[in-house]
Amino acid sequence: QVQLVESGGGLVQPGGSLRLSCAASGFTFSNYAMNWHRQAPGKEREWVATISDSGASTAYGNSVSGRFTISRDNAKNTVYLQMNSLGSEDTAVYYCSFYMNRHEYWGQGTQVTVSS
Repeated sequence: QVQLVESGGGLVQPGGSLRLSCAASGFTFSNYAMNWHRQAPGKEREWVATISDSGASTAYGNSVSGRFTISRDNAKNTVYLQMNSLGSEDTAVYYCSFYMNRHEYWGQGTQVTVSS
């Protein structure tokens, strides 16, 4: 069955960096664009970034553009989110997702907390 498993979250100081991973299984990973989203406490889920199936194209939300980088390794069925210059506003649960057959699949999320 389709499975997305995020990892790499944790506590980081303001200005620091983290790299999140999302390991995919149960589908042909290289055929699908992948997304990262996040949800902060008391806020709606927010789209963060998307990468095309080949990795050739990427897109970012305004709040993370220039600080975050999405990438993928199709040989490892994994999508990454490199997060730099983190601030308290980046504290959230981060989720990866993708669409297949008009259904969006989600991982369980990984918590990122930015605090001194």
